[in-house]
Amino acid sequence: MRSSLILCTATRFLLPIILMFSFFILLRGHNEPGGGFIGGLVAASAFALYAISHGVTYAQQLLKVNPINLIASGLIIALSSGLFAVFNGSNFMQGYWSEFKFPVIGKIGTPLIFDIGVYFLVLGIALLIIFSLAEEEEEIQ
Repeated sequence: MRSSLILCTATRFLLPIILMFSFFILLRGHNEPGGGFIGGLVAASAFALYAISHGVTYAQQLLKVNPINLIASGLIIALSSGLFAVFNGSNFMQGYWSEFKFPVIGKIGTPLIFDIGVYFLVLGIALLIIFSLAEEEEEIQ
């Protein structure tokens, strides 16, 4: 199923903008509303839009990573943010922050690492569901 030319062209311009916005939401999440969950959903919506306009196969090729690998890496990253405190003799998931303050982000700490893990986890789960449903829809037609 091929979409309209307008939708295909708009999607090519919107995809990087939506992905940058999801990254922005991810980075501001530990200080303001946002974070890994919402950022992952916004990124998944970008790939869902691409799948609607160009097809699931092209969206999977654009992603270049299996969604299951995104889920696994997200779990590992989120778990590693909690293990950092355990290896330092503190409680699991206790937050640690660097002393250096970055211009846009602020201080980087284990909550940001946890948010990155959640971002990949939510992105992988959402894309696995979206791609599976879209592939079934293409098989029916």
